[in-house]
Amino acid sequence: MNVAELSDLFVWSAATALTITLIAYSVELARTTEAAQAARTARELVAVGGGASGTAATTQVEETASRGRAPGIARSTLVLGTLLLLVGIVLRGVAAGRSPTANMYEFTIVGMFCALVALVVQQRRRPIAFVGVVVSGIAVLGLVLALNVLHVQADAVQPALQRYWLVIHVGVAIIATGISTVAFATTVLQVLRDARDQGRSRLERPWERLDGLRQAFHGARVTGPAFAWLEQVPDARRLEASAFRQHAVAFVLWTLTLIGGSIWAEEAWGRYWGWDPKEVGTFVTWVVYAAYLHARTTRGWAGRRAAYLVFVAYGVVIANFTVVNLLLPGNHSYSGL
Repeated sequence: MNVAELSDLFVWSAATALTITLIAYSVELARTTEAAQAARTARELVAVGGGASGTAATTQVEETASRGRAPGIARSTLVLGTLLLLVGIVLRGVAAGRSPTANMYEFTIVGMFCALVALVVQQRRRPIAFVGVVVSGIAVLGLVLALNVLHVQADAVQPALQRYWLVIHVGVAIIATGISTVAFATTVLQVLRDARDQGRSRLERPWERLDGLRQAFHGARVTGPAFAWLEQVPDARRLEASAFRQHAVAFVLWTLTLIGGSIWAEEAWGRYWGWDPKEVGTFVTWVVYAAYLHARTTRGWAGRRAAYLVFVAYGVVIANFTVVNLLLPGNHSYSGL
């Protein structure tokens, strides 16, 4: 087994460990839902005069919510998967004799690593099972697709990429993508929590005719019992503040990506800007994130309106990585496929 094959083995091991992480976070999320439902029942007992029995039920619920091995397994396998992926990335760089950021496969595994590091930091400060489910799920999907669809041989890169900018420019873009992924998951949670707090259980016009379908899945509604775990996470305002800080960091990195890319383009092709599809996609990403930050800080946008801009921005990030790399020809077509 050569170094490149060993790298692939570590990436597969990371995907396996993160699959366990995903399962553990899902179990924790289910337990939180059960605990939240039981807590509501206990509060109702107290409200109708349950007295000591209601208080005892509430205490039992809290003890049940605090027990269980799922949170510890989730955090342990998250760290383990992140470290295994780091080893796989380092070995990939050794096998290729360069920075492992030159094609879609390498961009994906390094991007997932950055997202996982951001998740580890976020979960140490405030463990939130839903964010863990979303990010670890994206990481598992990304690694499996990278290994089965995007994987290419570890070789030297084109002359235009043989610059120190490969580490600076592409590396910053990868970190920005990872942080944006965690911020996206936090924003999704914010919207769900806000919807539950506001009691949004029906669709607004002109989609109200679909309410019958929504009612058929009562338990799956945000205001239904399946989403009772939302009552155990921070309120929508705190989640929005956390997502805003993450997006602010990501925006700075996207700005550095644009600046570094322009300088590298001038060195490689003799111009700072050439309307290449990847350049345009990155610029659109920067504009949408700038619009989000501007709307939040100067226009007073908050809640769902600002969140929609986040969804658009992250959609542009994904499209810029997939559609632009695979379907649109340009100077940045280095997917290796």
